[in-house]
Amino acid sequence: MTCVAETPRPIHPLTTDEAWAFTVSRASATTFFFDFDGVLSPVTDDPDASQPVPEVLDVLDRLAGAVARVAIVSARPVSFLRSRFETLANVDLFGLYGLEVWHDGEVVTEPAALEFVPAMAELSDRARAELPAEILVEYKRLSVALHYRTAPEHAATVERWAHEQAERLGLRIQNGRMVVELKPPVDQDKGMVITEGVRNAGCAWYFGDDMSDIKAFDALRAREAVDPAFFGMAVAVANPETGAEVSSAADLTLESPHAVAAFLTENLKRF
Repeated sequence: MTCVAETPRPIHPLTTDEAWAFTVSRASATTFFFDFDGVLSPVTDDPDASQPVPEVLDVLDRLAGAVARVAIVSARPVSFLRSRFETLANVDLFGLYGLEVWHDGEVVTEPAALEFVPAMAELSDRARAELPAEILVEYKRLSVALHYRTAPEHAATVERWAHEQAERLGLRIQNGRMVVELKPPVDQDKGMVITEGVRNAGCAWYFGDDMSDIKAFDALRAREAVDPAFFGMAVAVANPETGAEVSSAADLTLESPHAVAAFLTENLKRF
């Protein structure tokens, strides 16, 4: 099922057909950005078990051949993303909200974040020792994510503990779908990745499902505000946790990662 936002912005095409027609006409200046979890892969209880839906690899590869650029912008480390998309030579990978970037066969890490690597290692050990055993602690080198999907009754405990540690270590908090993440106090988020990524683009689409993706949607809006010739399309992927808020900020809502793959497969026929 596809749901179009009821109140499209005045400068936007009125239908998805018009949006695709505009995109095809500017294919050589178009970028497609995707979150990973909840967009290209179903959200799982164990983050390490997440895999892109089977159709995704082929459709992203074909999309990369049709437009100027395809990129995945995720809270996952680049090492994780590479393990899932290693066959896609022409897809850029932004890990840890852009603190890591895989481009042209090289990983580039934000220098200001590197000094926090020891603190994150210590924090992950402390989390495993102090939080309830049901909480899954995901160490990402430059951040630590505390997943309570399988134990939602501990949400308040996790939130309180995370805020205490953030204050102790001078870190920032990023809330997500049944997860709290502690990350360095470095100005870097998905919105900043998109702001930079669309600087020279004529058209861009962003597919997201979580609260951090709203900043990416906002970056598309901001680009349109300063360049009326630019067209941005914000696509939400439905979910029972943050779906309503994300959908309300988007131009279009798709029902699942499988629906994302089907939507792209069908519309690639237009190129």
